[in-house]
Amino acid sequence: MSNTANALPFPVNAPPLEMGQDGAVRIGNSRISLDLVVEQYENGMTPEEMVRVYDTLQLADVYAAISYYLRHRDEVRAYLKRRQEEANHLEKKIASEHPRVTREDLLARRSAREKTDAPTGN
Repeated sequence: MSNTANALPFPVNAPPLEMGQDGAVRIGNSRISLDLVVEQYENGMTPEEMVRVYDTLQLADVYAAISYYLRHRDEVRAYLKRRQEEANHLEKKIASEHPRVTREDLLARRSAREKTDAPTGN
């Protein structure tokens, strides 16, 4: 008793994921990354909570992104691992190019500046 007129449509839609110029996969038309959605999902956040917290997300897009993750877990985890390695490399590069300034260094700079800016007594 098959009635094709009453059949549900099963469209083949691509997941609402887009690769940005920075290499990050974004969800729908938002700036929210797949990295963040997967992290929040793995930490127990529901798609409904994500939409409340990140108001640029659409509920259907969050569900689609999570579905994509669940169907392609190994590939997504490899992508996330690469992203983390890139972030670690960038953090080390920035730290080596711009060494951290200690509080003592800042106080010494201020003291030196105050001495040079101090009015001279006539």
